Amino acid sequence: MLDTLDARRQLPASLPPKPVEQISAELFTSLFVLESRFRFKPVPGQTYFLYRRGTSAYWLGLTPPRMLGETVAGRFIGHCVMQTDMTWTLALSESAANDHAFLDELEHKKHEFEQRLQAAERIDDLLPVYERGFDFYRRAAGFALAYSLSRSMVRAGISGLSYDSARALLPARPQTDPQA
Repeated sequence: MLDTLDARRQLPASLPPKPVEQISAELFTSLFVLESRFRFKPVPGQTYFLYRRGTSAYWLGLTPPRMLGETVAGRFIGHCVMQTDMTWTLALSESAANDHAFLDELEHKKHEFEQRLQAAERIDDLLPVYERGFDFYRRAAGFALAYSLSRSMVRAGISGLSYDSARALLPARPQTDPQA
């Protein structure tokens, strides 16, 4: 068990600084994936498959949808990949990307996440350092994610800041001329 956690800590020393908007997007996607059930040690760079049974139970599997029927696996939601920095990406399936009810639910989850982000005293407070409700591999992946994003936040100079304070450090976006 300690070897698994220690391996997660041995992230590349060159974790890049990330702006707060990238941190929040990666954190949202990663937390969404980590809320899914899985009972295996995820490997960076490996593709996994996100399914949904019923109306709420998500699970992450090793088997692609072409090898499982929907009656066995549930609805295929998309492909997930753990990146080398321990963040997760999710590419929605065509079916999920065109399902307005699913997209509305995802938007609702994102809105709730943004409210938590706005209300947090520090962005760091939302990192999943220890999630009691997660089983071992989900907890280890959450710890690795928290460690990685916290290192990137330190390098970006936004660790310990609120979301609004960190956003204030972003360079101003050029405004477009409405007359153009």
